[in-house]
Amino acid sequence: MHIYHVMLPDTWNARQSDEEITADSLAAEGFIHCSSAEQLEGVLERYFGGVSRVVVLEIDPEKLSSKLVFEPSTNNEVYPHVFGPIDPEAIIRAEERQLRPGG
Repeated sequence: MHIYHVMLPDTWNARQSDEEITADSLAAEGFIHCSSAEQLEGVLERYFGGVSRVVVLEIDPEKLSSKLVFEPSTNNEVYPHVFGPIDPEAIIRAEERQLRPGG
């Protein structure tokens, strides 16, 4: 099972050459928010509704050196959280997606 992390294209472009991929939430909350394939569309609708484009990272959890924990969220679903940076070799692909206008 792969997990997914969503980034804005400018953020991905700035960080993809880094030795480790991070997110602002790592510093603010101590982990990087991810989702399952089944949760991805809901995440895009809830948190990226006003954005026209995103980059979706498909991640192989087996290749993460950081701790992965599945934790309950405010919507009573369990989400994968990565407690540290994402290793570039764990990223299976980075897909830029055009979201529907207005969300």
